[in-house]
Amino acid sequence: MKAIRWSDNDRYFGRFTYAHESRRKQIVVMLGSGDGDDDRGCRLRLALGSHTLVIALPAIIKPFRRWVDTSHYEWSKGEGSGYWNQSAREYGFSASEGAVHWHYGEQTHEWPGSKSKVWFFPWREHNQVRKSLYDLSGEHFADIPVGKWSNSRYEVTKAIEGVCPAAKFEFEDFDGERIVAACRMEESEWKRGKGIFRLLYLGRNRIDRGLDLRFSSEVGKRKGSWKGGTVGHSVTMLPGETHETVFRRYCEQEGLTFVGGVN
Repeated sequence: MKAIRWSDNDRYFGRFTYAHESRRKQIVVMLGSGDGDDDRGCRLRLALGSHTLVIALPAIIKPFRRWVDTSHYEWSKGEGSGYWNQSAREYGFSASEGAVHWHYGEQTHEWPGSKSKVWFFPWREHNQVRKSLYDLSGEHFADIPVGKWSNSRYEVTKAIEGVCPAAKFEFEDFDGERIVAACRMEESEWKRGKGIFRLLYLGRNRIDRGLDLRFSSEVGKRKGSWKGGTVGHSVTMLPGETHETVFRRYCEQEGLTFVGGVN
């Protein structure tokens, strides 16, 4: 059986593969079949903290296979036309980043269909209770509705964002294209803990302030490809920073060239 290859930094010992990821903390016991499209095959994955051990096994469990019939499409001619859709089967659990993920069958990555459940640690849950927008001077502008998703909530949110002032800056992408970024300051407040575990954080809600970035064109080396570039995301604001200092820091980190403000 071939060695299971995860990255160039892994170490191989016949049927065993060891990996160390200092930034990743987890507990994992997972038996997987592989999806049949690679050479990893059946394996047992064990992880504790930043250490991971993967053991190659005989094919004691097989990948999940489902026939997808395409004969009813015009482009698929003839009876029985279709293909086999294969997915890995996994049995076990992984615990990391505030939740336990249970796998007990085929992992089709779709719902319904995927045999998996997630249980969040009640002392680690976060419930958003406020989202606020701020003007160019950092003064409170308006609060955006939070809670359950609805069309009306979406419409109200877009209307408020549409009238909230945004700082605009021009920059050069890696290929020299000049793009404009609309930067809007926002702040979110999160209630930590669920049920009785809320008592652990009385008066200590988590507050995050960031700069929401919206680009006038795709940004990054993937733009123009099927993967596409990014058209916007958010950046954490440090205490005392302004719109411009945050965006200058972002450009420096991402290898972009800051040009200046746009009226």
